[in-house]
This record gives sequence, C-alpha cells and structure tokens, in this order.
Amino acid sequence: MSMIADYGFLLLALACLFGFFMAWGVGANDVANAMGTSVGSRALTIKQAILIAMVFEFLGAYLAGGEVTQTIKGGLVDANVISPDLMVLGMMSALLAAGTWLFIASLKGWPVSTTHSIIGAVVGFAAVGVSMEAVHWAGLGPIAASWVVSPVLSGVVSFLLFMSVQKLIIDTEEPFRNAKRFVPLYMFATGFMVAVMTISRGLKHVGLDLSPAQSFVLSMGVGVLVMLLGIALLSRIRIDAEADKSFHYASVEKVFAVLMIFTACSMAFAHGSNDVANAVGPLAAVVEVIQSGGEAVGAQAVLPPWVLLLGAIGIVVGLGTYGYKVIATIGKGITELTPSRGFAAELATATTVVGASAIGLPVSTTHTLVGAVLGIGIARGIGALNLGVVGSIFMSWLITLPAGAGLSILYFFILQAIFL
Repeated sequence: MSMIADYGFLLLALACLFGFFMAWGVGANDVANAMGTSVGSRALTIKQAILIAMVFEFLGAYLAGGEVTQTIKGGLVDANVISPDLMVLGMMSALLAAGTWLFIASLKGWPVSTTHSIIGAVVGFAAVGVSMEAVHWAGLGPIAASWVVSPVLSGVVSFLLFMSVQKLIIDTEEPFRNAKRFVPLYMFATGFMVAVMTISRGLKHVGLDLSPAQSFVLSMGVGVLVMLLGIALLSRIRIDAEADKSFHYASVEKVFAVLMIFTACSMAFAHGSNDVANAVGPLAAVVEVIQSGGEAVGAQAVLPPWVLLLGAIGIVVGLGTYGYKVIATIGKGITELTPSRGFAAELATATTVVGASAIGLPVSTTHTLVGAVLGIGIARGIGALNLGVVGSIFMSWLITLPAGAGLSILYFFILQAIFL
C-alpha cells in the first residue's frame, strides 16, 4: 500500500486529468453520433446542434449516467485478483490510452467507438499487465453481444418508424395535413421514451427514487408537455407552395424539422447517459481505491456525484472545441438524410441507447446509430447507402479495440516504472 500512501494525491490528480481528457475525447468524437443526423438532414446548423448537445449531453451524463458507470468500473475486471496499486495504475492507463486514441481519431475526423476504446483499454491492461484471470470474461459476453444486437435492434426500430412515416404521412393524398396530425404523437413518444427510461432507473444517485407507477405517470406528463410544446411550434408552419414545386414534400419536411429538434435533444441525452461511463467508470474505480486507503474496488460502491460532474463537463468542452469535425463526417457521409429520415434514425438510436443505459449495458452509440441509418437505407433501397463510407466506419471499429488495448498496455508499463 506504500504507493497509495506516498503518491495518493498525485495519483488522484492525474486520474482526474486523464478522466477529463477521455471525456473530452467522448465529446469531440462520439457526440457526432448524437448530432450528426440533425446536421446532415439540415434540420439544425452545426452551431445549433452543438448548443443543444451541450445542454442535453450534460443532463444525460449527470442525471442518468450512473448505471453504466458501475459496469465499466467494476464489471470488466476482477478486483480480487488485481492489487489496489495495479488497479489504480491500470485504470489510469486505460483512461489515457482511450483518450489518446480518440484524440488521434478526432484529428482525422474518424467516427470511432468510445465504448470499444475504453473496454479494449481496460481489458488490455488487466489481461497482459496482470493476468488472464483478472478479466471477467463471462461479463464481456453480454457487452460483445450488444455490439451486434444494438445495431440490429436499432435498425429494425428505425425501419419500422420510417415505414410508419411513409404509410401515415408521405404516401397519402394530404401529406402536410397528416404530418401536422401525426407528428405530435411522435413527439409524445420521444418525450415519454427518454423520461420513462431515465426516471425509472437513472436518478437514484441524485436522490430521486420513484416507484414504477410514479415513474410511469411522471413520464406520461413529460411526454404530454413535449407534445404540447411541439404543437405550439407546428402551429406556425404553413404550406410553402413555391418550395413544394421543386420538391413535393418540402413543406412536410419542415414539419419534421421541428420534430428533429426534439429527437436531437433525446439523442444527446441518451448519448450522455451511456457514454459518460466510458470516461468516469475507470476514474470512479481509482477514486474509490485511493479514498479507501488502498482497499479493493467494489462493483456496487457509491459513485461520487462530482465524478459524474467532471465527466459531463469534459464531454461538453470536447464537443465545443472539436466536435464539428466528426459531426460533418457522420452527418453527410453515410446516406442522404432528410428530416423525416433523420428523425427515424435518431429516435431509434435514442430508444436503444437509453434502454441499454437503464439496464447498465455499455453499448456503442456509433454501432447503434449506423444500424439505424442502415435501416433507413434498406427501407429506401440499398443504393441509397454510401457503402464506401460505411466500410471505412466498420474498419475503424475493428482497429479501435486493439488500438485501445495496445496503448493501455504501453502506458501501464510506463506508469509501473515510474510509481512502483
């Protein structure tokens, strides 16, 4: 325990710095998954998207980020096998490694998975730096399965949403009138879905622990409020006959552009709730070991609120300073998006990600969003997809796991040489 006794404050300060760096990377790179579709469909400008994301990424991270953080912190490695000293150095290495990879990817404009980055980094230091027994290999099964299940599920949901839009609105005799009639129902679904997932599972660490019935009623109220706000905004939209001459559905897409504001908010909230764990999970483990004076980390220990706050601030800073690059890549590269298509992709992704956050499963937002956009592409015909861009995104996913693991192992041995 001499390392923690001698260098406790320094290690804690470095861990906070590395955690903030990792959170910066989440904001700069992965937040494109939250806002790229809104920008690509021209429902929002990049400045508007960044402003919305700053608010709702922060709220999602701080209010609903606790469940997944517990999985990243204590569910990937066996604290009984890893000594407290090695746990501290290993988690610090994982944060620095994942942050480094995200920094490189952001400079290049590559949309990579922050979830892959941190999981690869944590497993890398534990398996190579400690021993193969240090990794909860059984615990990795559901996470690995989610990398297939989440894009497939998101793709199915987006396909069904897009087909419902086609049937109820686009392929009717009065699409504009039907858009005004049915879009408020989609708004209700958006508000209700995010609220019910968040309130029922995610707010316990801020002191709000409601019964299932209370959660349901409150979520219904949130859905109704969102719907009423949407109706008020939609009342200002009129048919633009001139625009409809060049594109028959121009006025309809204006209605969906209003809806996209709500789905963009829900997507940013969902992303913050799931992906803040990638930055603060390892940091929470380090804080716990140091504050307990070298006791082993426990998977279900209380998560300090300031740790979530640090991660939330880091995400916002990363988004504000460098998020525009990857937003441009993902918003315009995969397929041509209109507000009605972007809405289906965002709501499907948000539903999948917030649902995964509620049960503590760290899914890749990148995988989930690409699955949703592919679902829309399939609904329109495979020719609507830019398969070259999709292929390069798949390649970046394959590279990310070994990159995170390799950098983590390198940093782990460097930190060992310095502190042990």
